[in-house]
Amino acid sequence: MARDDDGSNTAADLTTLFNTRFDKGRVPSPRRNPRICEDRLVAALYRKYRPQTFDDVVGQEAVVRTLTNAITTGKVRQAYLFAGPRGTGKTSLARILAKGINCEHGPTPSPDNTCHVCTSIANGTSLDVIEMDAASQRGIDDIRDIRDRVVLQPAEGRSKIYILDEAHQLTDAAWNALLKLIEEPPPHLIFVFCTTELQKVLATVRSRCQTFVFARPRLPDIVKLLRRVADGEQMDVSDAALALVARAARGSFRDAVSTLDQLASATGGTITVQDVLQLLGAVEDEVLFRLCDLIVDGDTAGALVFLEELSEGGQDLGRLVVDLLEHLRHLMLVQHTGSVPDTLPVTDEARERLREQANQLPAPTVVRMIDLLSVATDDMRQGGDPRLPLELALVKVTRPGSDLSRESLAFRLERLESGTGHVPAASQPPLAPPKPATPAAAVVAEPAPAPPTSEAAVATPAPTAELVAESAVVAATPPAATDGGVPPLDLERLQEAWKRSIIPAVEQRSIPTAAMLHEGHVATFDGETLTIEFPPAASFHRGMMEDPKNTGLLKDALYEVTGRRLTLVFAAGGEREQTKSEHDGPVSEDELMELMKSTFDARELD
Repeated sequence: MARDDDGSNTAADLTTLFNTRFDKGRVPSPRRNPRICEDRLVAALYRKYRPQTFDDVVGQEAVVRTLTNAITTGKVRQAYLFAGPRGTGKTSLARILAKGINCEHGPTPSPDNTCHVCTSIANGTSLDVIEMDAASQRGIDDIRDIRDRVVLQPAEGRSKIYILDEAHQLTDAAWNALLKLIEEPPPHLIFVFCTTELQKVLATVRSRCQTFVFARPRLPDIVKLLRRVADGEQMDVSDAALALVARAARGSFRDAVSTLDQLASATGGTITVQDVLQLLGAVEDEVLFRLCDLIVDGDTAGALVFLEELSEGGQDLGRLVVDLLEHLRHLMLVQHTGSVPDTLPVTDEARERLREQANQLPAPTVVRMIDLLSVATDDMRQGGDPRLPLELALVKVTRPGSDLSRESLAFRLERLESGTGHVPAASQPPLAPPKPATPAAAVVAEPAPAPPTSEAAVATPAPTAELVAESAVVAATPPAATDGGVPPLDLERLQEAWKRSIIPAVEQRSIPTAAMLHEGHVATFDGETLTIEFPPAASFHRGMMEDPKNTGLLKDALYEVTGRRLTLVFAAGGEREQTKSEHDGPVSEDELMELMKSTFDARELD
């Protein structure tokens, strides 16, 4: 090794020794594998295929046209605000804008991507384009640091450009510190704010920026991008598989390309529809159409068996609920718009099937199913199992008569009005004449069929021969078709609906009356006469319910829930008593005080 006159090594020799021992500045390690390090440098596909020019941007034509015209005419604004869903190209377009402004051959709407300025911006090493994450640099101290540095002139370009991603996470104090700088910046300074939640950005900031709202890309645009990436990476993938990947991305280019990258790593470059379904846990369109066909046919057993098959096959029922809700939304849009909107993320084949199924499935059924599945999504958010809510939704929508809730009755009436359902059980004539009341038990009179009313009920004598004959004629009339084979009203169904539907219906009319009914329960039902029993300790409650006003409220509630005008009997224990109580007069003060004590668990103060 050569030495200087003083015996030291020359500079050239030291440089050679340093490069030999440290491999261009990196300390060697016995574990270092050059091939592994080289593989680690491979960029993710979404970075590799990131748009580098305005022509590469997909689905944002209006934004691209405005920015290119601004660069061409020299009317670039001092602050821009890019808002839109994640993965739609906001930060990428901000970089392209910076290239067009600072390109060595510009300003130009077509940067060459070969000059030093363009390559440094693309690599993220430019001194004049500073990207900041507002989620982690959101305080006023970070903004003060920007204010201290903006006075510096650009190092190599024409302008110094600050790109703040997730700008909505800046604090109010940070925004206030930026306001004056945004309104009156130095001539060489440009701000580009990117956000996914435009409503969280202060209105005073939005008024000082030129705002662009990025559109959610359509399914064909995402498929087009995925096809370009797949061809560039020499992947063997079908259009159906790409459509599934695009639909799962839900409007995000980045998510779609990342999923394709993951599929390529898992399959070695040959991707099938089953590979996509297995990786994403997505639901095939055929499954959704078949499930809705079973609903159209009213096949409750078939729907439950099909759901069991999906579960046994490993299908994620939570994902099934989400995808089924989206499918029902598409059907609802088709039914109410008359055509398949172009914005729906579905393939051409699925569009035709959507149109056919929308004509077969009644619109009230679609809306009812969406309401029922919303319950399943709420349970899922709380960590519940979506299986039971999904099964209940299928049973209720295929057999409306199995549900006595007010919502179900409203649904059945809506189907009847729209001409898509059968005559509900509420409109059926009685199957047999009403049994005459015995002298031993006077009951509340049954008024003629009419809209619900709260008028006082009046006791009537035993039915005459004419009434019995008239009832027999009515009974001889063939009964109307029931809604999907609705079972007749029976004691068990009334007992189930007592606390769940009947008392809440009374509570909407009178809270005190509902409170008294909580002390009673459904005892017997013979098809026309309903007996409500009260325990001996609740004799006062029974007496209050025999008041014609309270009786009328209960009869109205029963009509709303069951669609039937029933005769009522109030009894103590197991023994029937007359509905006309001895307390026909006003309630005494002592009795009222006892009722208040028992109802509110109160006591008198000394």
